[in-house]
Amino acid sequence: MNPVLDPIDISAFRTLVVVYDLGSFSAAAHRLEVNQSTISYTVERLRKAFQDPLFVRQGNGIAATERCDGLVQWARGMVEEIEGLATPAEFDPVAAAGTVTISCNHHERQTVMPEFVTRLRAAAPKVKLALIEAAGHGDTQLRQNMCDIVIGPVGIVGENHYRRRLLADEYVCVMDAAHPLARGRISLSAYSKAEHIFVTYSGEWRPLYIEVLKAKGIALQPAVTLPTHDCLERIIPGSTLVASVPRQLARTFRRGLHVAPLPLRVPISIDMYWSARTARSGLHKWVRNLLAETAKASSGRPSSTDDPGGK
Repeated sequence: MNPVLDPIDISAFRTLVVVYDLGSFSAAAHRLEVNQSTISYTVERLRKAFQDPLFVRQGNGIAATERCDGLVQWARGMVEEIEGLATPAEFDPVAAAGTVTISCNHHERQTVMPEFVTRLRAAAPKVKLALIEAAGHGDTQLRQNMCDIVIGPVGIVGENHYRRRLLADEYVCVMDAAHPLARGRISLSAYSKAEHIFVTYSGEWRPLYIEVLKAKGIALQPAVTLPTHDCLERIIPGSTLVASVPRQLARTFRRGLHVAPLPLRVPISIDMYWSARTARSGLHKWVRNLLAETAKASSGRPSSTDDPGGK
């Protein structure tokens, strides 16, 4: 027995993980809503228990030691598993209370979230919902417990993460109804010469079709670059611009815009990710099933089975 380990509890390991993820004692204190001295005291106890500095000064910040890297990897999974086991499995949506935070982007907020919010409020009126912007950081947000669920065309890997397919989509072209390309089938040559709008989520995301075209030796040069899709349907009318967007999103645009197939098929898989922390939670299981049912209804296509299968 090591008496130095006796005072080390799950709270200490949770603190270690947060400091590691944020790279700052003060940021960890803010996230955990405690004084910075509490963080320092906890890390000092861990240092003595594991006979390692864990964090060392590096410039204006801190860097984790090799021992700390391994300890955090183990502690993250352990904390998530224990928190999952401690969450009641039984769930009554009418009586349930709590907050679920979902990370997603404009596509999911336009295509899935309106109906999902309606269904959630009707079935579980006391459950609160918070949506945050993913913008290419969904994996980090999930790992740092900034959200409970990530939705989007992203690939999050790790033994403590689960995945479920929500819907299958594909890119289409959207343009003004008077655009010359709206008169018939669009050739790859004509498409490559068009004036394109790129949506990059403030430079954090490259649309999937860009890499497919690049593999064919086609490098598009955008005429307009936007941070999100939210103003596309107001910019396109009356212009010669062409936007390549997911079909499900295009369906939400105002009438009068012309939607045509992309000259090559680029599929999009919209998936849902979560971690071991919420895997056994009755509330989160129910919310994930509701999301899957809503996505199925919005797409008109069958969704995958309830087996997560992505761990």
